[in-house]
Amino acid sequence: MKKLIAFFMALACSPLVFGAGNEKETDRVKDAGVVLKEILNIPDDIPKDLLDDAECVIVLPSVKKVAIGIGGAFGRGIMVCRTGEHYTGPWGAPAMYALEGGNFGFQLGAQATDFVLLVVNPRGAESLMGSKIKLGADASAAAGPKGRTATAATDVAMRAEILSYSRSRGLFAGISLEGSTLRPDNGANEKLYGRKLTAKEILRQGRVSSPAAAHLLDAELQKASPKNRSDPKSLE
Repeated sequence: MKKLIAFFMALACSPLVFGAGNEKETDRVKDAGVVLKEILNIPDDIPKDLLDDAECVIVLPSVKKVAIGIGGAFGRGIMVCRTGEHYTGPWGAPAMYALEGGNFGFQLGAQATDFVLLVVNPRGAESLMGSKIKLGADASAAAGPKGRTATAATDVAMRAEILSYSRSRGLFAGISLEGSTLRPDNGANEKLYGRKLTAKEILRQGRVSSPAAAHLLDAELQKASPKNRSDPKSLE
């Protein structure tokens, strides 16, 4: 009887232990939703046609300049992709990602900066689901054009696999992240979902459902860009 009571007590307490263990990760997912909502409500924001062409979106809230080195930075956030074999389904569950290094700098000193990156073709998306990649070398990246009247058929959008934007102290602009690296944060993914998962299992294979913390993120993406409007041939 005592063993049975101890078993049920441990079972009852386990969600509390798990909840405490992934608090940082759930906060990052929530923060990503808040940042995305705020950026999508800026009058001169990310062009809708570029968002509609994106297969995946990366949101990195409050990236900070590191103390050593000029312009280096470190930040953590999420990547979320459209579901379906050819990225034509609804937005799926987020995977945790980390941004490291780089020499792009922040024009506004040590102020924390929010980043939103659009992954605008399947090749760029697939490269990000493996190991660490260097932007500008392993995947082509460019500062994203902004403004509601901008068109996706610009040279920069057609050449790049990843378009990046930044917001710091209220200023919103396209920014180049060439030289920095992006990698799946496998430890954070394990804490968020309670088991070991690769980024590809989360983003492409649908092994998990989107957590409650991603409700705002999912809602904003689905409202802003419910359908992938890329050229169907580019998704094959």
